[in-house]
Amino acid sequence: MAKLCETLGLASTSSVFALVGRLVDAGYLERVEGRIAPTKKFFARPLMSPVRAGVPQQASQEEPDVLTIDDYLIDDPNRTSLHKVRGDSMKDAGILEGDLVVVEHNTPTRPGDIVVAWVDNELTVKTLALDAKGGYFLKPENPAYADIVPRTSLEVLGVVIGLVRRTRP
Repeated sequence: MAKLCETLGLASTSSVFALVGRLVDAGYLERVEGRIAPTKKFFARPLMSPVRAGVPQQASQEEPDVLTIDDYLIDDPNRTSLHKVRGDSMKDAGILEGDLVVVEHNTPTRPGDIVVAWVDNELTVKTLALDAKGGYFLKPENPAYADIVPRTSLEVLGVVIGLVRRTRP
């Protein structure tokens, strides 16, 4: 509390206790084993009115909701990971170099799913496909690349359920 007092420029720790109490009551912080920790609400951003990608529309005057990126993209944090994409073999699926793919593990897969997989001891992101004989292979979404037919092994690590793209560095 003394460190927070110094950081916030408050004169007494009782002021910090009061501030922390108000943030706990508002749902931004929680007390965990004698410590304070931020909640999901602490990291939430305003979710404004929808924006049309066609003809402009009038903006809503309603109070915005709040949403965290995790709430939007991740159903089960214990089964989810992020992977940074390198290369352009998935560009026709809208997955570009530098994107982060959101991957859900231990999820049933089916042909047509975009997956992160180990194929012959190398990691890749591709579309899972099934050949006429019932064998699985990985299909890039860029005609400049050939299909990947596993020589020895194919293990799907998870299904891509979303992606994050930064449009401006």
